[in-house]
Amino acid sequence: MKRKANVDKSLCVACGCCVKVCPRAAISVPYGINAVIDETLCVGCGKCVKECPASVISLEEVDNES
Repeated sequence: MKRKANVDKSLCVACGCCVKVCPRAAISVPYGINAVIDETLCVGCGKCVKECPASVISLEEVDNES
């Protein structure tokens, strides 16, 4: 099982802190609405989870069969 970041979009304030710390550029904030994670780029390092001031990002285990 691999871990991937997941954003609670209903609580995200689109501050962009997670975008700045992501080593793989897997996070964006399109239209300034909320953070979006590109699961193909996310490696589950957890840096965004630690950086999020609203604590709305979590790591979840995903079944990666590819």
